[in-house]
Amino acid sequence: MIFAIRYLGNMYNPLELSKKTEDIVINGNMKKYYRFRPTRFYGGIATADTVGCNLRCKFCWSGNSVWNVKNAGKIYSPQQVADKLHELARIKGYNQVRVSGGEPTIGRKHLIELLENISEDLLFILETNGILLGTDKTYVKELSKFQNLHVRVCLKGCTQEEFSWLTGADEGFEYQLKSLEYLRDENLRFNVALVSISKNKQELFNRLTEMDLGRIMIENEEIKLYPLVRKRLEKEGILHYFEV
Repeated sequence: MIFAIRYLGNMYNPLELSKKTEDIVINGNMKKYYRFRPTRFYGGIATADTVGCNLRCKFCWSGNSVWNVKNAGKIYSPQQVADKLHELARIKGYNQVRVSGGEPTIGRKHLIELLENISEDLLFILETNGILLGTDKTYVKELSKFQNLHVRVCLKGCTQEEFSWLTGADEGFEYQLKSLEYLRDENLRFNVALVSISKNKQELFNRLTEMDLGRIMIENEEIKLYPLVRKRLEKEGILHYFEV
C-alpha cells in the first residue's frame, strides 16, 4: 500500500516536539497529570493519565492532554503519583499500575523517580512509543534496574512511510525499532503493540527477524473510535481505514 502523506509542509520532528513539550509539562522532577483512574485493561490496572506527547497520531484518543498541554492537568511529584496509584491499586485489588494518556518517557527524571517509588510487588507497565528510548540507550539502561517493569512499545505503522502517514512526523520509526534492540540488549521485559492499516505486514516482520527480534510478542492495538477520534479521522479523509 502506498501512503499519501498529507500536509507535507507541516510535518514536525518528534525530538524537537519532545523538548518543547517537556518545557511545558515538566518542572524539576514534577510533571503534569490530568486524571487518576482504575481501568479494565490488562485485567485491571491503576492508571495515571499524564499530559504531553511527542507525536500527533491521527487516531489518538487523547484531547487536551496532547493538543493543549499548557491548559491541561496539574503538576504532581513522583511521590504523589505513586501514592495515588498505590491507593487505587489497593482499593481495587489490582497488582498492576501504569501511566497513559500521553508519553511517559518525556521527563526522564520524573519517570525514574516515579518507578523508584512504586512498590516492587506491583507490576509497572510502561506504555510508550519508544522514540526517546531509541535515541538514548542510557535511558533504557537506567530503566533496566527495575525488576517490576514491563515495557509496551506501540509501533505506529510497519514502515517509516506508514509511520509518517499515521502521525504526521517526519521521522521516528527507526527510533522505535532501535528502542526494541536496546530493550532486548538490557534484558527488559517488553512487547510490541502495532497500529497499522497495511494488509501486508511482512516487511515489518522481516525487519524484526533481521534484528533478531522475530520471536517478540506483537499485539494489534485496538483503535477506539471515540467521537473526537472519529471527527479527526473524518477530517483527514481516512476514517474508512479504521472502521470495521
